[in-house]
Amino acid sequence: MMPVALAGLLTALCACQAPAQMDEASSTPEPAPAHQSSASPPAVASRDAEPTARHETRCGWFENPTPGNAWLTDRDRTWTIAMQGGAQAEGDWPGFDDEQWVATNGPHYGYGCACMSVTVDAGQGRILTIRDAQARPLSLCRADTALDEPQS
Repeated sequence: MMPVALAGLLTALCACQAPAQMDEASSTPEPAPAHQSSASPPAVASRDAEPTARHETRCGWFENPTPGNAWLTDRDRTWTIAMQGGAQAEGDWPGFDDEQWVATNGPHYGYGCACMSVTVDAGQGRILTIRDAQARPLSLCRADTALDEPQS
């Protein structure tokens, strides 16, 4: 009985590690698909698929200077949200009222202050998903000495 169980465990481990190995060889940081089977618990597949992903709340300057490009700069770093022609975080960006937005490239492009509940890939400096995004008064980011206001 033991050799059959051990063989099943080894098969399950190999199946879970294969997507992560393919992901490392790939140049794109896309998550590997989670495999559902009775021999492999979903938690193992999920951990292998996004080894550096974690949920966080980040507050700082949200910048959207041109179509398809956005990032959030907080006290720790600049997090990429979207790059035109490249990776795009899933979820909705914050919505800003006129008094919460500094237009730098026509009325639709510029920056504002925001807090976002996100899943990040810290190794890549990317926001992967946005769970919630709230615009904040500009004065909150301006008052934070750890933040430099974006250049107009």
